[in-house]
Amino acid sequence: MSNRPRDLDRDREQGRERNRDRDQGRDRDQGRGRDQGRGTEDTVPPLTRIIREALDRLRAFDRRRPRVWDAAVTGFWTVAAVLDYTSGGWRNTAHDNVTAPESLVLLMSLGFSLPLLWRRTHPLAVVLLMTPISLVNVWTGAVVQASLLQLIPVFQIVLRSSFRTVGAAALLFVVPVLSGGVRIPSTWGQEVVSYVWGLVFVVLLGIAVRTRREYTEALVERAHRLERERDQQARLAAAAERTRIAREMHDIIGHNLSVITGLADGGAYAARKNPERAGQALEAIGTTSRQALSELRRLLGVLRDDHPDAERAPQPTLDELAPLIERVRRAGLPVHLELNGEPTPRSLTPGRQLTVYRVIQEALTNTLKHATGPTSATVALTYSHTHLDARITDTGTGTGTGTGTGSGTGAGRTAETREAPLATQGIMGMRERAALYDGSLEAGPLPDDTGWQVQLRLPLEESHP
Repeated sequence: MSNRPRDLDRDREQGRERNRDRDQGRDRDQGRGRDQGRGTEDTVPPLTRIIREALDRLRAFDRRRPRVWDAAVTGFWTVAAVLDYTSGGWRNTAHDNVTAPESLVLLMSLGFSLPLLWRRTHPLAVVLLMTPISLVNVWTGAVVQASLLQLIPVFQIVLRSSFRTVGAAALLFVVPVLSGGVRIPSTWGQEVVSYVWGLVFVVLLGIAVRTRREYTEALVERAHRLERERDQQARLAAAAERTRIAREMHDIIGHNLSVITGLADGGAYAARKNPERAGQALEAIGTTSRQALSELRRLLGVLRDDHPDAERAPQPTLDELAPLIERVRRAGLPVHLELNGEPTPRSLTPGRQLTVYRVIQEALTNTLKHATGPTSATVALTYSHTHLDARITDTGTGTGTGTGTGSGTGAGRTAETREAPLATQGIMGMRERAALYDGSLEAGPLPDDTGWQVQLRLPLEESHP
């Protein structure tokens, strides 16, 4: 007994050393990442960094308040158009035979600038609204400079819409200009060509910006995909390593327990004839059990779940069966519990009780999930000297063509519709639990499709070795 406290202290000290090494490694990795980030920032020229930060802040503000930015842009160009009218600057580009009154020139200037408020939300509608104004502008010979503001919604169309929509917007922009050139042939060299070249420049600029943006988004998506794949590979590698460790734990603990069992049998035999040998056997049992406990703690420390939401409650036993059935009843499924026989002392280990509990829980849950229409369920537990039989049935009747996807407390479904969702998840999990203790599980419809049943047969652990 004197060695046990020292072994426990040694295990605690080893655990603290492992945690300390892990924390130091994480700190080194974080420091290295910060150093690499600072190195990358130091290589960027100061002016470029300032411009990039300013653009990032501007984009962030635009994402938070897009209407503010739209109103600012619209207000700026509206003021410019009004100043062009009030200062008489539009007369420098107007033809000698202009027939438009000044009030119409003001309305056209406002018609080209105010719709920019919707240039990003409805760019094609803005172009459609400006087209008749542009036609009046060139037809009267006023040719206000605000007409070039049509290129702004065209640029937005190039950024976001299909090339067919871009072609339609370009046609709406060009047609009034060409009609003005037909009416006033002298404007071909000065106005038509300049307007067409402006359109070509805006379209090419929009294509370049759009290509760059899509390329950047593709790079970001690829980086995110690689990050997800890296995390998945890390999880797969951790799962594979945990599986290997679990096999090692099975071998180590199984070997030590076999040794302990042999020593216990030998000690029990020697106690009747040679108490000294029995004491040696007990000492060997203590040493072996401490080694097994140390190995078990070390391996479980690797296999532990550090997730903050991990379930910490004790595993349920058959004593929790009555509260489980009561919860199912409150959910709307009447359940009747039948107990036949009495379990012998120590006949059910905690693992076997957990298996029976989970099988009953899964069967009742599937009845709730995949049943439609009124029904009830029965849970029957039968104890014998060697086995425990659990039979879970419900009283649903098949419909022949039901989908079995409804939620309720009934059974209106066929065997096929219930077997499909149940076999892939529930039945396979229940069979794995039963096989862990050399048990068997069968699930299927009752005769004449009068319901559904799950039958578990689990061998009981003998009371004495």
